[in-house]
Amino acid sequence: MKEPKYKKVLLKLSGEALAGQQGTGINTTVIQQVAKDVASVMKLNIQLGIVIGGGNIFRGVAASAQGMDRASSDYMGMLATVINALALQDALEKENVPTRVQTAIEMAEIAEPYIRRRAIRHLEKGRVVIFGAGTGNPYFTTDTAAALRAMEINAEILMKATKVDGIYDKDPMKHKDAVKFDKISYIEVLQRRLALMDLTAVILCMDNKLPILSFDLSGSGNILKAIQGDTIGTLVH
Repeated sequence: MKEPKYKKVLLKLSGEALAGQQGTGINTTVIQQVAKDVASVMKLNIQLGIVIGGGNIFRGVAASAQGMDRASSDYMGMLATVINALALQDALEKENVPTRVQTAIEMAEIAEPYIRRRAIRHLEKGRVVIFGAGTGNPYFTTDTAAALRAMEINAEILMKATKVDGIYDKDPMKHKDAVKFDKISYIEVLQRRLALMDLTAVILCMDNKLPILSFDLSGSGNILKAIQGDTIGTLVH
């Protein structure tokens, strides 16, 4: 098998991608495919942390736009990410991948609290660490949580797996003439306000020179291709 280009990776999975074609909830076929892909990647002896969104279950921003208190709705969104994290942990362990869930909000009966040194130790022992509950703070997205955790575990790259095969100059779902970028700078992403991650996350990555790779989760084997350095998605650097 081809050697990995990256040895320590933070993978950001969007909640919406886990819903598959059904749009909401957890699509078991999708989550099982993700688990199989991660299992194949772990055979390369890399260190892998995962941050997972909750948009397939509850979106705090959407609820706050409809009049709900923003802090309350964000906490509800954090709980949704924990549901996804537990579902992914179950799927990974069925593929014989040792996995730990750490949450930014303490819930001792179902997950470990997030402790940076403990997370790093799990990674060194070959365990996949799933980070749930975002940063534990309202007003911060799971994109920002992914950037933050990537810095904390000293990841070489932040990989964002979504429903789209990279970054386009406009929404490819609405515009047939949308142009895809193979590579793009942080500044251009910020200036054009491209739909990659929220601005806080992009700035955090830019300040710490952490590259971001955006690619399509739905293609079987895409996570492996990304980690092996194949040309896939869009690289922000």
